[in-house]
Amino acid sequence: MTPLPPATRARRAALPVALCAGLTAMLTACGEDPDAGTNGVGKLSATEIETKARATADAAVSVRLSGTLVSKGGTYKLNMRLKHDGGTGSVTSKDNTFEVLRVGKALYLKADAGFWSGGDGKGDEEPSETDAEAAGKLDDKYVKVPEGDPAYNQFRGFTDMDVLLEGLLGMQGELSKGDRTQVGGVRTIKVLGGEGEGGTLDVALVGKPYPLQFARAGGAGVLTLGDWDKDFPLAAPSKDETVDYGRQLPKTSD
Repeated sequence: MTPLPPATRARRAALPVALCAGLTAMLTACGEDPDAGTNGVGKLSATEIETKARATADAAVSVRLSGTLVSKGGTYKLNMRLKHDGGTGSVTSKDNTFEVLRVGKALYLKADAGFWSGGDGKGDEEPSETDAEAAGKLDDKYVKVPEGDPAYNQFRGFTDMDVLLEGLLGMQGELSKGDRTQVGGVRTIKVLGGEGEGGTLDVALVGKPYPLQFARAGGAGVLTLGDWDKDFPLAAPSKDETVDYGRQLPKTSD
């Protein structure tokens, strides 16, 4: 066999090196560390990653939570900014959209007249003249919700950072590690509950290991979490924007 010229042998030897450098999708095969430049949680077990993500969320002072929540009461689209002492944002159900604001214990709702018009809550019954008149006065105003009203705890739940994170990020089944991907341009690693049927959590691989997205078990909604630890103003509305209805709210359609 004719020996290859030295230049040819050098070119052939260099070829695998060039291919390895060019194919970024094969970093591991090329001997690169997939956790280089990350916070290192990708090296941990699924249980350890989930524990770190929860601890990071618990220690955070604020978050933006948006997405879809499916419950026995219906489907809700949430867009909330939350702190430990309150929150603000909007909630959209099948029939209505309303704004909710809480500053400390003071809770306010803001919606159009249709939300306050009462009836049977299904749109099948026309509101009475009295209900329609009352609803008109509340249209597009912040209505202070009395703490003794049955609706207070229901609506307050949309503004409670601790309750929402604890209740919405629960996973079911044995935990396992999933793919590495991105959420909002941030590198993440997935933690699967019950091979994904018990929920899928995306945890940031860059910076603090914040939870960035959660697909709830049983198709019960997908939530995106962002703006972690970013402060935002939270203040009661002015008096001319507010209606204090009294001890109990009128019957709503939601």
